[in-house]
Amino acid sequence: MKIIPAIDVINGQCVRLTQGNYDQKTIYNDDPLIVAKSFERIGLSDLHLVDLDGAKSGQVTNWQVIERIAKQTSLAIDFGGGVKTDVEIERLLSLGVRQVNVGSVAVKDTHKMQAWIEKFGNDRIILSADVKHMKVAVSGWQQTSTTSVFDLIGEYEEFNIRYVTCTDVACDGMLEGPNFELYKKIRAQFPQIHLIASGGVRSTEDIRELKNLGLYGVIVGKALYEGAIAPEQLMIKNFNK
Repeated sequence: MKIIPAIDVINGQCVRLTQGNYDQKTIYNDDPLIVAKSFERIGLSDLHLVDLDGAKSGQVTNWQVIERIAKQTSLAIDFGGGVKTDVEIERLLSLGVRQVNVGSVAVKDTHKMQAWIEKFGNDRIILSADVKHMKVAVSGWQQTSTTSVFDLIGEYEEFNIRYVTCTDVACDGMLEGPNFELYKKIRAQFPQIHLIASGGVRSTEDIRELKNLGLYGVIVGKALYEGAIAPEQLMIKNFNK
């Protein structure tokens, strides 16, 4: 299982929100590159990078941060936040981003999302299926659609999507544990999907339980920044014992 540290960016700074609430923002570092390099230094290989300004506005915003991290580290970056156009995806990939998370477009424009999967490949596009009460949240979690997470994943499985990142917004930033039942249900219904859990991870025990569920990956955010988990504990060797 991949263990993926997260960096969320607002106004060029490394921040975390609570339950996606932009009014509950904590700034952890003025330079996200410093944080990214600290993950790389201890041997982590992946990074979940989110442009929260972009997610809210509907267009990628923090290009300088993305470029600096992509060019000055060797981390395999999966990026999310406001992606709406082919041009943005092409630019992200050209900068060295490995994969692009797509959420709002996947809900609002099926044809565009399908075209992206075909154009860029299902190894490059991640379906970002973030949920509030089992319904998919969009626009930086500011809106909730009428689409269920299971219907969304099922629709794109038919279009050969391979990777799905799923966040239960109610858990995100709460340090009260992930929604294990949600992930169990998704795994049971879509066993071929590479499922990545995000939101609520508070301990290495949570990570171990997600690994035992057979998840492809887990994103760890606030627990790192608040010291509940030390970065060194995220090495996969610690979970193979």
